[in-house]
Amino acid sequence: MGDLLGVAVLGAGHMGADHIRRLDQVVSGARVAAVADPDTARAKEAVGPIEGVFVHTEATAALDAPGVEAVLIASPGPAHEEALVAAFARGLPVLCEKPMVPDSAGALRVVEAEARLGRRLAQIGFMRRYDAGYRRLKSLLDSGELGRPLMLHCTHRNVSSPPDFTSAMLINSSVSHEIDAARWLLGQELTAVTVLRPAPSAQAPAGLLDPQFVLFETERGALVDVEVFVNCGFGYQVRCEAVGEAGSARIGDEHGMVVTARGGAREEVPQDYLVRFADAYDREVQAWVDATRCGRVTGPGAWDGYAAAAVAEAGVRSLEGGGRVAVGLAARPDLYARGGR
Repeated sequence: MGDLLGVAVLGAGHMGADHIRRLDQVVSGARVAAVADPDTARAKEAVGPIEGVFVHTEATAALDAPGVEAVLIASPGPAHEEALVAAFARGLPVLCEKPMVPDSAGALRVVEAEARLGRRLAQIGFMRRYDAGYRRLKSLLDSGELGRPLMLHCTHRNVSSPPDFTSAMLINSSVSHEIDAARWLLGQELTAVTVLRPAPSAQAPAGLLDPQFVLFETERGALVDVEVFVNCGFGYQVRCEAVGEAGSARIGDEHGMVVTARGGAREEVPQDYLVRFADAYDREVQAWVDATRCGRVTGPGAWDGYAAAAVAEAGVRSLEGGGRVAVGLAARPDLYARGGR
């Protein structure tokens, strides 16, 4: 491995371009060695003045480019399974944005492919595990100061949904972060999902069931509720309150800049996730680079990606059919023993 970890970035859209910038300007110990995107012009624009970067239209060509030692996957979810398997075949460590794979069957195939290697290569991009507030809450819960956790109350709001956003995507795209965060914070699997549908907001596009109220049950009797509202109109907000037998703690109330002008005052609210979780993304990628340079894989793994996909699928079934839907998980391979989650 060279002085700088050579990274191939797959996907140069909104997320991929931000990671290219991050690897070049923020993270230490790494460099962008190759970029792949079907839109060559977009890829070249994302690369900008960075020197020595190979630009390709095909993911496998980027994986085989000179100097590539690791892969960051930021392409659309349906392309992830093929890219992950190709990286595994080359023995390349991977940081894969969520969803690892959109469907649980494909996600399980990735788990099985990595398990056959006998070692972890993939870290999945659930960046909330690297957010300062979430990490403090995790430490507090693990300390036992709040007693046995009883409930998590979560809020997930976006200014507006992108074009072609579906009702199912409120769960398998937006709430997937709460799914992973709940599993991580509580150290428990989610065992059932119930999705309730209030009357849609007048701001929601026609046919979009927005907002939704999602209730998860856990294996040891805790409850997790999530209000997801992707067309709230005013900002990007993520909050989480943990309620235990001996106390409670809430994160997400951090105040932005307060502007006083023209006889009034207003508080700025982040407008998207790249602003709200900028520090978390920076820490996530830095941790991945540091671990990879030492020959290790840390953070959420392929099993976490599979579990999130399976829970989200159960949630979509509840959304579409109504009622409580149980979550069915495959047997966990030894590679993903609970202690390594």
